[in-house]
Amino acid sequence: MPGTAHGNARDLQSFDNAEDALARIESLYAAAREQMEERHRRFVAGEHEPEVLPAAYYPYVGIETTPDRLVSSARPTYGSLRKGGVHGTTVTRPDLFHDYLLEQLSLLIENHGAPIQVGLSDQPIPLPFMIEAATADLTPAAVRAMERAFDLPDLANMNDAIPNSTHRTPPGHPFPLALFDAQRTDLALQRLAHYTGTDPAYFQGFVLLTNYQRYVDDFTAHARDQIANHDEYTGFVSPGDVVEPNARYDHLTAGGETPKHLPPMPAYHLTREDGLGVTLINIGMGPANAKTITDHLAVLRPHCWLMIGHCGGLRRSQQLGDYVLAHAYVREDHVLDQDLPPWVPIPPIAEMQIALEQAVSGVTGLSKRDLKNRLRTGTVASTDNRNWEFRYDELYERFSQSRAIAIDMESATIAANGFRLRVPYGTLLCVSDKPMHGELKLRSMANAFYQSQVQQHLTIGLETLRLIRESGVEALHSRKLRSFDEPAFR
Repeated sequence: MPGTAHGNARDLQSFDNAEDALARIESLYAAAREQMEERHRRFVAGEHEPEVLPAAYYPYVGIETTPDRLVSSARPTYGSLRKGGVHGTTVTRPDLFHDYLLEQLSLLIENHGAPIQVGLSDQPIPLPFMIEAATADLTPAAVRAMERAFDLPDLANMNDAIPNSTHRTPPGHPFPLALFDAQRTDLALQRLAHYTGTDPAYFQGFVLLTNYQRYVDDFTAHARDQIANHDEYTGFVSPGDVVEPNARYDHLTAGGETPKHLPPMPAYHLTREDGLGVTLINIGMGPANAKTITDHLAVLRPHCWLMIGHCGGLRRSQQLGDYVLAHAYVREDHVLDQDLPPWVPIPPIAEMQIALEQAVSGVTGLSKRDLKNRLRTGTVASTDNRNWEFRYDELYERFSQSRAIAIDMESATIAANGFRLRVPYGTLLCVSDKPMHGELKLRSMANAFYQSQVQQHLTIGLETLRLIRESGVEALHSRKLRSFDEPAFR
């Protein structure tokens, strides 16, 4: 209700423009880092119980508005409050989220005419989230001493209740302003670096997800051609933060070291000056990987993610190499059941569907009539059982009842997590076998298929993202991804 305090936030200052508010956030975070580094320096020197230096706290951002200042007509998809009262969140890494925060704060001031409040929250910054190497190679005794001297990650107060729509604001606390608070964001940034082998700073606004190394090989060749012969992209970054800069720019410096062993889900980034380049991640096999990576990608607020992978065709009329454009999903992956109940429908995102169909037509050169023979739109079933073929009798009936036209292991998870975490999503699969009809994925058949189709499939994915970028990313952020009681931040 109006007049609710900003929780336990302190040292609040009011700002009527986003630039000044963001400058204060940056100042508070820099001071917290300096304070944390000094405490850590003293700890390493043997002062295991610093007497004076207090804990470092995340910056807090809030805004208060009254019902008469709510946007009453032509309500924007994001950047506006749904009800009067105080709304707030903790924030982290203003260097990484500078442009994002500037946009969100600017929209709030523009839409409500109320000042932004910036101060310190009551949420301490865990040591490993600011000084990652601080907890490496410690003895058990040193770990216990560190626990006494510093705050460590607090899993008891870290969850996805806000994106899961299960959060209820306690009396006297601000309503949520963002889907993720600072500690949840910092954890995701750490895990992105671990799982992908690249710094989150290199991630781009458009994400391709695949489950085959051959897509990585073709993407790498494409990226190197782009930075060698064209001006659009500033560089190419691969695991180990190996940077290959475009000589036409000075934004990136060559460096990094290729790791001896690839990380679990390696990422590759074709970077643009405006951040609207392409990140490709080889997520490997299975819905657990798909959920893990998208859980953490979401904190970067990408404009969309697109699954380009292989599937089993379930219709006799399909041929190897045909494409499947998913517009519905049978969710038998089960990894999201606790976060997003299976009864929740996962709607297609119209802008993604249109761009995907246009890209397939443009890259293949097929007319509408011929396109129908190569591109099938329908339901994709995703399973957590790679050996689903051994349940033929049971699944034959289920596929018939659901009208599914393809089966894989990741697409429903990626789409459902996009819906849950408000990230636009799409799926374009390529038929690599037809187990229900005796065409199994054997080595010789697979090699011939991969050689002829992978490059075209990747090209379609890249063309889809180009079409979306040129038509404007704002249209992607559909209202169908947002509930009637949403945080204002995108």
